[in-house]
Amino acid sequence: MKKASEVSSSSKPTKQVLPHQTPRLTDHYLVGQKLGQGQFGTTYLCTDKSSGEDYACKSIPKRKLFCQEDYEDVWREIQMMHHLSEHAHVVRIRATYEDNLCVHLVMELCKGGELFDRIVQKGHYSEKKAAELMKTIVKVVEGCHALGVMHRDLKPENFLFDSPDEDAKLKAIDFGLSVFYKPGQYLSDVVGSPYYVAPEVLYKYYGPEIDVWSAGVILYILLSGVPPFWAETESGIFRKILKGKIDFESDPWPQISESAKDLIRKMLERSPRERITAHEVLCHPWILDDRVAPDKPLDSAVLTRLKQFSAMNKLKKMALRVIAESLSEEEIGGLKQLFRMIDTDNSGTITFEELKQGLRRVGSNLMESEIHHLMNAADIDKSGTIDYGEFLAATLHMNKMEREENLVRAFTYFDMDGSGYITFDELQQACKDFGVDEVKLDEMISEIDTDHDGRIDYSEFATMMRKGDGGVGSRSMRGNLNCNLAQALGTTHSTCLHGAVDPLKQT
Repeated sequence: MKKASEVSSSSKPTKQVLPHQTPRLTDHYLVGQKLGQGQFGTTYLCTDKSSGEDYACKSIPKRKLFCQEDYEDVWREIQMMHHLSEHAHVVRIRATYEDNLCVHLVMELCKGGELFDRIVQKGHYSEKKAAELMKTIVKVVEGCHALGVMHRDLKPENFLFDSPDEDAKLKAIDFGLSVFYKPGQYLSDVVGSPYYVAPEVLYKYYGPEIDVWSAGVILYILLSGVPPFWAETESGIFRKILKGKIDFESDPWPQISESAKDLIRKMLERSPRERITAHEVLCHPWILDDRVAPDKPLDSAVLTRLKQFSAMNKLKKMALRVIAESLSEEEIGGLKQLFRMIDTDNSGTITFEELKQGLRRVGSNLMESEIHHLMNAADIDKSGTIDYGEFLAATLHMNKMEREENLVRAFTYFDMDGSGYITFDELQQACKDFGVDEVKLDEMISEIDTDHDGRIDYSEFATMMRKGDGGVGSRSMRGNLNCNLAQALGTTHSTCLHGAVDPLKQT
C-alpha cells in the first residue's frame, strides 16, 4: 500500500533508483549524438574517456517515473540485464549511473541496425535466413526461461545487430517489461505490445509460454511481411488474438514450406499447456535441419510489406513520442487532484466504496457489477484497493495518445513550415532529430498517403495514428483492455473492448 505522502504535489524527484551513490556519468564518458528515443528513455552515443571505446547510453528521466512502481521497474530492468548479460545474444550492460535528473545505463553499442531494416537492406531473403534469425530469437527466450526470466515484450524492434558485418550477431536490447518468475507461478498484469501479446495475457493468467507465442508472431511476420492478427484498432487486434484464426491461404503462404507452417501452428497454439517450449522450437526440423527450410528467395511482396510495416511503426512511434513529451506537469497534476477527490479518507488508496462514490460525483451511472469490473482491472496487485501508482497506470498510460489536440500537436511538429502537409524533407529532418535512420521515406509516405499526392495531410496522419498497428510497447497496457477506469472517469476518448472480449468472462 502507498502512504498518502507518496501522492505529494512536489515535482522534484526525491527518490533513487540505484541503492547506492554513483559518480557522474560525465566523469567517465563523453556523451555524443542521440542514437534513438523510446517512450521512457533516450539513447546516446558515449565514449569511455580512458579507453576511447564507444558505447550506448540509455538515459531515463526521473520526471517520467510517476510512482514507486516505475522506480522499481527501472531497477528491475538493470538487475535483469546484469543477470542475462553473459548470454551471447543479449546486449551487455557495462555500468549504471544516477544523478538528480536521470538514470543512465551504459551498454554495448550495436551498430548493425534493427532486424527488419537489415532484412530489407539485404534484398535476398529466404526461409533459410528466417530460420537462422528465429533460432537466435528463441535462444534468447530459452536463455531467459532457464534463468527464471519472463521477457513479456518480444518484438522485432527489441533486436539489433551488433555490427554492419555479414556475420553480425543479433542481440536482444530491451528488458523493461521482463520479470523474474518461479516455476508454476502465474501473472495477471496486462503488459506487452498489441500485435505480439498472447491470448492468456488478455485473460490475465499467464506464464513464460507467452514468450513463445510472441516469437511465433515474429516468425509469421518474417515469412509474410504482415502480422497474423491484424485490425484497424487495438481492440480489434485483441479480438483477433482471442479468436485465434491464422491465415495460411493468402499469398505468400501457398509457397511457404509445410514445415514452417507446422512450427508456427505449434508456437501459436492457443492453449499454453499444449504450446511447444522454447527448447522444442529449437529442436523442430525447420530450425534444426539446414536442409528443411528452402533457400530460394521469398516473394518480393513479402519484402515490400516488411518495409511498409517497419516504416509505419517508426513514424507512429515518433509521433507518439512527440505527444508523450508534451504531457505537462499540469496534466499529471489534474490526475493527482482526481485521485485525492476520490480518496476521501486520505489513506493513499481508493476502496471500492470510495470509487463508487467518486464515479457518482463525476456523473457516472455504472452498475455495481461494472464498478467491481473497473476495480479488478485497475487493482494490479490485487490488494483490494487502488493505490496511486495503479490509478496513474489506469488513467494516464495510453489514454492521451488519440485525443484530437494531441494529434494536432504531433502533426504540427512534423509540419515544420506550417503548410498543412508533412513532406518528404520534413520527415527526413524529423528522422534525423529522433535518431531514426535507414527508413525508406518514400515508402513510408506512400503507405499513409491515401490520395497519392506525395505528401501527408492531417486527415491521413490522424487515420494512421488511430490504427492499431503502432506496437507501442509501453511499460504498461494495464487498464486498457476493458471498459476501464479512465473511460469511466471521463479522462479518455479511447475505445474499449466492452464485454465482448472481457477476459474475465470468457471460458
